[in-house]
Amino acid sequence: MFLTGEIKRTIDERFRLTLPQDFAQTVSTDTGELVIAKEQAGCLSLWPVKEWQKRLESGVSLLRQKIDAGRMEQRWGDVQRLGRLLSTRHQEVCLSRRSRLLIPEGFRQFLGVNAGEDVVIVGAVICIEVWNPVTWMDVLRDEMPGFGDLFKNLTE
Repeated sequence: MFLTGEIKRTIDERFRLTLPQDFAQTVSTDTGELVIAKEQAGCLSLWPVKEWQKRLESGVSLLRQKIDAGRMEQRWGDVQRLGRLLSTRHQEVCLSRRSRLLIPEGFRQFLGVNAGEDVVIVGAVICIEVWNPVTWMDVLRDEMPGFGDLFKNLTE
């Protein structure tokens, strides 16, 4: 999986978003299941269920080991904060046959886009991101000047 591209779409009156077919096929199962996650204010990400579960289980397993070893005694506040964020960060959803995604309510507010408004769908190599257009332009302005160095650093 190596997702790239930038496509503008409109969220319909029922808060559904039609994904490009190739993107939808890459992140969903044969029956349309995928994971939607809150990334940063104004951005949601879409992940294949198995990939998300693998990443999640890996992190949770490591945390359990630290707790069992008594290495988190002084960090219970951080553990609880992580638990709260983890509990509300992601949700499994299902695409319709037309590659439409119903954006769950709590995720709508996080994205900050109303029905009838545009979003930008971006291939982020390992997942798909759905951006509030204003936030996306801010990110591009901030990060594009460092593209050359980032590319060089990651590909050396």
